[in-house]
Amino acid sequence: MSGPKIFWVTLLNATITIAEIIGGIFSGSLSLLSDAVHNLSDTVAIALSFFTHKIAQRPKDSKRKFGYKRAEILSAFINSVVLLTISIVLIFEAFKRLKSPETINGTLMITVAFIGLVANFVSVYLLEKDSHENLNIKSSYLHLLSDTVSSVGVLVGGIAIRLWGIVWIDPLITVLISLYILKETWQVIRKMVDILMQSSAAIDYETIKNDIEKMDKVKNIHHVHSWMIDEKTIHFEAHLDLEDIQLSEVEKIYDKIEHFLKEHHGISHVTLQAEVDKCCDKNIFIA
Repeated sequence: MSGPKIFWVTLLNATITIAEIIGGIFSGSLSLLSDAVHNLSDTVAIALSFFTHKIAQRPKDSKRKFGYKRAEILSAFINSVVLLTISIVLIFEAFKRLKSPETINGTLMITVAFIGLVANFVSVYLLEKDSHENLNIKSSYLHLLSDTVSSVGVLVGGIAIRLWGIVWIDPLITVLISLYILKETWQVIRKMVDILMQSSAAIDYETIKNDIEKMDKVKNIHHVHSWMIDEKTIHFEAHLDLEDIQLSEVEKIYDKIEHFLKEHHGISHVTLQAEVDKCCDKNIFIA
């Protein structure tokens, strides 16, 4: 994620935010103001994503043996929770507007929404590629994508208000946009919570067990633990019950298993403990 790219995305979103706040106040459009709030959170989220992305590149030290990769996960979690909260608040505000509709300047609403749509589209284009590689950047990308979709909704709403005077469409669009954001954000939050809680990685443990136990000199693999440092880095540790062999042979088995786990299951870091009939409990997981 390059500095110039972040600079332009942040500048674009700051410009949209100011334009939509002014436009929302003067036009009376709640959907414009909701879009402005989203864009304000986008600006902060993108800057935070870039900052934590830089932190994550720092090397390991004596205090943080796993490095700083989870700085990005924390950033993504904060961004998503903020967006989730804002969306819920906007839904409540929209329902108030549905009960008591207000006069809205459709022409001003259309103009500002169109500016927001163009700027959001450019921002989404700039971050689209990076969003596939990093959860932190993906959370910011989702902010921008949601605002692009909402800008379309606001634009359509403005046209409907301008042509037919359907003022209730403004809060309705706000509700639809917020529900969409809630759905997309919740999926990201669930994955990040799993990482922060050190949940087991989504790998096929039974297949791993069966394949490793077919290897020469390996009698059993048990007491398996796996967790994720970030969305790409999986750590795996286990006990190996081996036949009574020399230490030099054990190292060869380690290398073979480590290569197998990395190539076939995407596991980044492997720690194995060899033993000969030591553990009474030979289950793959400790009860």
